[in-house]
Amino acid sequence: MAYQYANRQEAFLAKLKGKTGKISDKTHEEHLKLYTGYVNKTNAILKELEELSKVLDPANPAHANQIFSTIRSLKVDFTFAIGGVINHEIYFSILGGAGGPATGQVAELIDKSFGGFEAYKKDLKATGLAARGWVWTGYDPGTGLLFNYLGDAQNTYPVWGVKPILALDTYEHAYYADFYTNRGAYLDEFMQHVDWAEVNRLLADKGSR
Repeated sequence: MAYQYANRQEAFLAKLKGKTGKISDKTHEEHLKLYTGYVNKTNAILKELEELSKVLDPANPAHANQIFSTIRSLKVDFTFAIGGVINHEIYFSILGGAGGPATGQVAELIDKSFGGFEAYKKDLKATGLAARGWVWTGYDPGTGLLFNYLGDAQNTYPVWGVKPILALDTYEHAYYADFYTNRGAYLDEFMQHVDWAEVNRLLADKGSR
């Protein structure tokens, strides 16, 4: 049986209720409906791939072809759907905290990587204003540093080997109802409600979701 991803919508709603200031509970409720859609689509694609595996013939161009084929369509769409799941799970998990300067190991890495928390915030905000979809703070074990990565869609990440520890959704649905076109104000509000304990947990996590 193909792996099926759990829908964590209710847990996220419970965690965030009343804890993100001007980013309203209603925005989270509507936003999490989109997350649920990604979970459902991810699971549906996995089931389709499982059924296809029973008759899969690599010699059949309808099954496997780089221009258009069933396996190409399903697997490209899978990266977009699972990206939508994981990106949103990181985003919602690291909200609902007290914000303020980072703490713990993340704080040490921010100082090492950016020269201080204010420089990190400045870079994160600028990246958020430049992104069309997502921003991730990621830890690169090759350099031992953090970097703020920019993505324009659910599946423009990962950079292989980099561990995402903070996700920032910059699509309009994440803020428009509360901030209209003032994305900068949303980014500032986001930083006031980061759960640094969760960011540190993600940094320390070795792979479990």
